Amino acid sequence: MESSGEQITIWALFLEADPVVKGVMLTLVVASLWSWAVAVDKWLQFGELDAQARRFERQFWAARSIEDLDEGGERARDALARIYGIAAREWRDVRRAGASADTAQMLLERVDRLMQAQIAREMGRASRSLGLLATVGASAPFIGLFGTVWGIMNAFTNIAVQQQTNLAVVAPGIAEALFATAMGLIAAIPAVIFYNKFTGDLDRFGDRLDTFSDEVAARLSRRLAEQS
Repeated sequence: MESSGEQITIWALFLEADPVVKGVMLTLVVASLWSWAVAVDKWLQFGELDAQARRFERQFWAARSIEDLDEGGERARDALARIYGIAAREWRDVRRAGASADTAQMLLERVDRLMQAQIAREMGRASRSLGLLATVGASAPFIGLFGTVWGIMNAFTNIAVQQQTNLAVVAPGIAEALFATAMGLIAAIPAVIFYNKFTGDLDRFGDRLDTFSDEVAARLSRRLAEQS
C-alpha cells in the first residue's frame, strides 16, 4: 500500500491491487479498447453504406428503364446494387421466356421474396459486431463491481490484520476497490452510447433497403404493364 505521505495515483492503485482485482482491471481495459475498435469500424462502415446507397439511388432514378441500369461491375459491392441485381436478373429471364399476365404476377412475387431474403443478408452484414458493444455495455459494470467487492474484502482483511482503522490504512484499499468500478463504467458507458447510435443507424439502413426494394418492385410492375 501507499504510505500516508505518498500520493495515490492510478498506476500505484493498479500495482498495489490484489491479483484478482488486477485481472478485473486488465479485462476491462481490453474490453474497452475492443469496443472502441468496433465503434470506429462501425462508424466508418455505416458512413460508407450511406454514401454507396446515395450514389446508387441517384443512378437508379437517373436510368429510364430497368434495362438502362446494369447491376454488374463495381456496383455489385453495394447493398442496394445487390438487391437490384436480383430483380434485374429475374427480369431478364422473364423477357427471354416471354411475359404473360400469369408470369408477370409470379415474377413480382418471386422478386419480392428474393429481395427480402437479400435484405436480411445485408442487415446481417451491417449488424455484425454490434453484439460485442451490447455485451461490454451490459457486463462491464458488473465485472467492475466484482473487482470492487473483492477489493473491499481484502481492505477489511488488511484492517483486521493491522488492527488499525485510521484513514492512511483504509483509504488505499478502498480506493483500489472503487477504481475497479470506475473502470467498469468507463468501459460500459461508451459501449452503450455507441450501441444505441449504431442500432438506430441499422434501423434506418433497414428502412432504406425496404423502401428501395418497394421502388424496384414498382418500377418492374410498371415495366411489365407497359409490355402487356
